[in-house]
Amino acid sequence: MTGETTSIAAGLLPTDDLHRALLRSIVDVSRAIFRARAASVFLLDTGSDELVFEAVSGEGEESLVGRRFPSSTGIAGFVLVTGQSLVLDDVTADPRFAAQAAESTGYVPKAIMAVPLVSGEQVLGVLEVLDRPSGERFTMQEADLLGLFAVQAAVALDLLQRSRSARAVLSGGAGAEASALTRLAAAIESAEGKERAAALELVSALERLLSQPR
Repeated sequence: MTGETTSIAAGLLPTDDLHRALLRSIVDVSRAIFRARAASVFLLDTGSDELVFEAVSGEGEESLVGRRFPSSTGIAGFVLVTGQSLVLDDVTADPRFAAQAAESTGYVPKAIMAVPLVSGEQVLGVLEVLDRPSGERFTMQEADLLGLFAVQAAVALDLLQRSRSARAVLSGGAGAEASALTRLAAAIESAEGKERAAALELVSALERLLSQPR
């Protein structure tokens, strides 16, 4: 890989830190708005078919980021697979709840509100809000509001995935084509509306092209 390509990558690619900060702000605000003990964002790693804690606020925030478990596990797995929001007052009474997985995190919730993070037709991950110290119930109306936060989280996750994909291409030494992908990935950050959609389509097209055998 040339020094020029490496310089472009360092200067223009969206960074993991930037998008992690956005995701962290989303879980922080979600937790505050719903007066919850914890909130978290999971990302689907399609390569390993696992859900990954990408951002956590409240219980577990110091230890859970980066932790993984099979994508079909528990409430988060159900929401990921079905694309349906879910509100439960007592997770221990629901057969979809994975008690062992929850115990391994060091925090077992009672109530949960979970919504899918959707980009286009693809579910990228899950946004969850857990428990209220007051014991007050979550409602489906609140789940709809949480869905607005999920839209922003999905955008951040999509950019995070594309940033990582572009870095992987660059590390493989794809030369001038990788430089083009890098510039497009950077342009996404400043684009809005139809321009953002067009940029994402171009990046997808380049990713498909670069993945083909030469």
